Amino acid sequence: MLGLWSQLSAAEVLPQYAKDTHLGVVTCAGSTCHGALEPWQQSNVLQNEYITWQRQDQHAKAYATLLKEESKRIARNLKLERPAHESKICLDCHSDNPPPNLRGARFQLSDGVGCEACHGGSVRYLGLHATGVATHAENVQNGLYPTEEPVARAQLCLSCHFGSFGEDSKFVTHRIMGAGHPRMSFELDTFTAIQPAHYRIDADYRKRKPVFSGVQVWAIGQAMAVSQTMTAVISSKFGRDGIFPELVLFDCHACHHPMSDVRWQPRASTGLPPGVPRLGDANLLMLIIAAKQVAPDVSSALGGQLRGLHAAAIQGPDAMASAARGVKESADRLLAAFAKHSFGRADLVALLNGVLGMGLGGEFLDYAAAEQATMAMASIVNAMRDTGVTDEAQRKALDAAMNRAYEAVGKDEQYKPAAFVEALKQIQAAAPKS
Repeated sequence: MLGLWSQLSAAEVLPQYAKDTHLGVVTCAGSTCHGALEPWQQSNVLQNEYITWQRQDQHAKAYATLLKEESKRIARNLKLERPAHESKICLDCHSDNPPPNLRGARFQLSDGVGCEACHGGSVRYLGLHATGVATHAENVQNGLYPTEEPVARAQLCLSCHFGSFGEDSKFVTHRIMGAGHPRMSFELDTFTAIQPAHYRIDADYRKRKPVFSGVQVWAIGQAMAVSQTMTAVISSKFGRDGIFPELVLFDCHACHHPMSDVRWQPRASTGLPPGVPRLGDANLLMLIIAAKQVAPDVSSALGGQLRGLHAAAIQGPDAMASAARGVKESADRLLAAFAKHSFGRADLVALLNGVLGMGLGGEFLDYAAAEQATMAMASIVNAMRDTGVTDEAQRKALDAAMNRAYEAVGKDEQYKPAAFVEALKQIQAAAPKS
């Protein structure tokens, strides 16, 4: 695992912005390549990856979403010059959208978020990859994106599920949401788990690629989400919208609720009075919990930085950007620490207790924090099951309690913190004590 951070100490170039030509989904879809109807027997590779993507994966339907009436309405509201399915602002995330000069003869935008959107333009690696003579490392050197590495995967997934902020960039702004786009929500381990698997982790996979635990993937995803969020806060281009800050960086539900619903309650970690918009800090809360097991000094610093960030947000943009730089530095340090840390039994128990303690202490009054906490607990509970930390009776009790948590966060506009706290109490009662 030590190689992970050394390979990724510099940010990976995302497939959309690399200089390799994208040949199109059709080049992967042959029946003797990845287009078999059923998995091949006695093969190291399933060979039906294209069929799994086409039939089960929502990424395959991403372009078609742009043809729906809701997308047409968003395009009209934003006063786009072209329809949604022809506009870069939409295609950048709803399709594989490399520059026109890097599209092969059989490439089609209408394929949606296809193979090369995640695995990289295939012009250099396709031939060697198809022959099977190249190693995985050689394929990566020839343009294959290393999705198996959680740091690279987090960077890739968040580029659409939040934003990317290099010279080339894409970002779901508050204006886009105001035009009708759904609220963005993401957690790396959960979204990896619900993605229809087009690979299997067996002995051959382990020989060719590193394998990371779900909790490690969760922790890395939280660190990357915080780092990317702070990058946006710091940026004069993305962190501002005229005289306003970029409001998508703030907690949606702190403002979006009926005026008659007088719901404000103090949160000790923010130090904010009522009536003040709060920066969205759900990922930062999770990062503090994860860091406590791996780098306690950084976790302690993050607690102070969290409060300082909220205080800076009501002082002005320069103060907020300055505070965000400190948070980003801590998050980037934790990316390296998480990449080297194997989360054992004691870690899992402490992590779950950390989430429960923070929630029972009143930190999950906001929906987004409760949503992230639920996904965090699911990752931890699954890891406990997979590593034998819990026995059968505990697993059943935890599953029932987790269902209560999922019910409590099932509909964001109907979220009741008291119901979530009751679910946390049930999880606490069912959880292993050591």
